[in-house]
Amino acid sequence: MKKIPISEIELDLSEYLRLAEQENIVIIRHGKPVGVLVGFADEDDWLNYRLKHDRPFLARIAAARYRPAGSARLNLEDLVIE
Repeated sequence: MKKIPISEIELDLSEYLRLAEQENIVIIRHGKPVGVLVGFADEDDWLNYRLKHDRPFLARIAAARYRPAGSARLNLEDLVIE
């Protein structure tokens, strides 16, 4: 993970977006991290990111894992993000 001052990112955002496709970039302001630039190589990367960071979706997955055997089944439609 690279750490880049925000002043450098402001000068050439498109270049840093290309770099972020390979690894996340921590944005630094006054020597402290203030954000992360995450790049996506394709739409699948974007979907995976959304799924990994969607709290309601993750909660539904966690609840489904802990259902007692023989309880009602969970349909795929119940897990879809809108």
